[in-house]
Amino acid sequence: MNTRLISIMTRLCILFLLIPIKLAHANIQICKTAPLLVTSKNVGSVSYYANNCHQNWENQNIRLDFTYTQNIPEWAFKRAATHFLKKNVTNFSNNSVLNQITELYKPVKKGDLYSLNYNQLNKTLSLSLNQKPLGSITDQQANQYFKIWFGSSPFNAKLKQQLLNQ
Repeated sequence: MNTRLISIMTRLCILFLLIPIKLAHANIQICKTAPLLVTSKNVGSVSYYANNCHQNWENQNIRLDFTYTQNIPEWAFKRAATHFLKKNVTNFSNNSVLNQITELYKPVKKGDLYSLNYNQLNKTLSLSLNQKPLGSITDQQANQYFKIWFGSSPFNAKLKQQLLNQ
């Protein structure tokens, strides 16, 4: 075979490998947006995205976008995340892979956007701030991080109800 044909075949193989990754989030849609309240103070809004808004969040690609109208320190995110992971994730410990996401949090100011994105196909959870990736984990239990908001003892029960239409 000549080098040009090999080059074309290589490109086609790469293209076919990338298609499923791109399609995995191609049909993700916004389901709901709700106010983000912390002790009755509105600090922003949360938007919930999923492949199917009527399907269980645990079995599909999902994303939460948090838009802030107030400054919030890093420690507040980390403390709240750890507290609600302990309350909602069975056998959660300091050694949990989920802590790797919690450690990525940075302080936010008015106008900032955190996105927490879960890809069901490759079991990857990623966190970004203002569309800049901060990090990710790949683990069978990665989506359990969303139990902070969707677990049996969530951060805010009304928020859970609003986002999941419960």
